[in-house]
Amino acid sequence: MTSVQFEIQLIAILVAVACAIPGVFLVLRKMAMMSDAISHSILPGLVIAFFLTGTLNSPLLIVGATATGLLTVLLVESISKTRLLKEDAAIGLAFPVFFSIGVILIARFAGDIHLDVDSVLLGELAFAPFNRVSLFGRDLGPAAMWTMIVVVVINAAFVAVFYKELKIASFDSGLAAALGFVPAGIHYGLMTLVSATAVAAFDAVGSILVVALIVGPPATAYLLTNRLSVMIGLSILLGMLSAILGYWFAHWLDASIAGAMATMVGVVFVIVLFLAPGRGVAAVWRRRYRQKWTFAEKMLAIHLHHHEGMVDEARENRTAHLQEHFSWDARFAGSVVERAKDDGFVTEGGGLLNLTEAGRALAREAIVQA
Repeated sequence: MTSVQFEIQLIAILVAVACAIPGVFLVLRKMAMMSDAISHSILPGLVIAFFLTGTLNSPLLIVGATATGLLTVLLVESISKTRLLKEDAAIGLAFPVFFSIGVILIARFAGDIHLDVDSVLLGELAFAPFNRVSLFGRDLGPAAMWTMIVVVVINAAFVAVFYKELKIASFDSGLAAALGFVPAGIHYGLMTLVSATAVAAFDAVGSILVVALIVGPPATAYLLTNRLSVMIGLSILLGMLSAILGYWFAHWLDASIAGAMATMVGVVFVIVLFLAPGRGVAAVWRRRYRQKWTFAEKMLAIHLHHHEGMVDEARENRTAHLQEHFSWDARFAGSVVERAKDDGFVTEGGGLLNLTEAGRALAREAIVQA
């Protein structure tokens, strides 16, 4: 691995960590698409700040872009508060307007600089190591790396200091207000972090990867745990994994690095979606499969318990009659009986099904629960 390859992956890892930290709270607040709105709507802020400063290296670009991101949040919330439209519709209206304004400004007034639509959408991580920082003639590494280190530290510090407030406000804003935590201030502080993170990562990775890393790893971690602290840690690890896998996937395909990383975010999510122990598709299918057979065994036990000692016991307590009574096909009825026998709930003799003591206990428990 060359030093350039290492630096590209390091920058991508830092971006993933910086995005995952606030992304967790966006996912928990059901505001994941706000990251999409912010990452696109910062474009006019960047362009206008460039016009004012005449350089792409001025810190005013970050200020201008962050302000535009917050303006988008305010516009979305203002539309939502009218109760005429829901938040998703408000986001769909707001960010295309800001993004389109930015595209028009670039096409009309900034066509001769490298701030073009392609760099906005995909960025170019391969070029990030060539924009370096020097101090007293000593090379300190890529500028993007130091920028993202600062963002990671700020994001981590914000969450560490306001962890309790963020936790309560994310799950119950009413309780947060009652406890005097000022949920509106926490909300806009979080939105400022998201805007600043999107701006800082903008030049290196573009808007698409920012959205993928803010939403994808936290959404994946959400499928794996119910604890907030663990979710944050898993989001960071999954983001880092997606960044590394995406780089080598792009290297293998000779394709866009940011695009490959975003693809890996999706691949990791799909794998976890199917294989997550508690909430994954496979786990849900297994649980429903077990519930189907458990329910059938309980129905059989109740049926046999109800007809024990009755005159119609000889007719009712036969496997063939279960097909008629429960509308089960012969194959399913036979499978239920075999499972009940294997589990020790039922015995069979002389063509009749009889409950064991465990079967009677199962039937009584099921009747009480019903």
